[in-house]
Amino acid sequence: MSPQLKLIALDADDLSVISAHVQDARVQPSDIIWRQSEKRLVVGMSRLDWEQTLDGEAEPRRLVAALRFDRVLACKSRDIDLDARDTVLDLVGIEFHGQDAPGGSALLLFAQGGAIRLDVECLECELTDLGADQLGTGLEAEGEG
Repeated sequence: MSPQLKLIALDADDLSVISAHVQDARVQPSDIIWRQSEKRLVVGMSRLDWEQTLDGEAEPRRLVAALRFDRVLACKSRDIDLDARDTVLDLVGIEFHGQDAPGGSALLLFAQGGAIRLDVECLECELTDLGADQLGTGLEAEGEG
């Protein structure tokens, strides 16, 4: 088993590394937590373990992870139904567009066409693995049991 990741992004290059690790992550709207008073957005996800996959493991595995953005001034979403709590969104990637340095906007882009835009004082993002996804594929075993 590969060690759990903990990555920090303080600029666009750092964020591109995190973006690569969260590509194809599965996110439910109920796991998107905007804490306006704390200027923080936290996104829980089931991400593919890309390192294990690239090492040639036959069975890809998923990890439960948390993506956190701090110093967030505003959080806006487009084409994401936050009330559809059981919907599964596929994260395509994350982009950063600088403006009024060191501030700018981070964009979380989803395969279904939705997006979340975060206006930030400065880029401060962290990806932390929390462990193996016990469902194996994450978010699909609902209703079984």
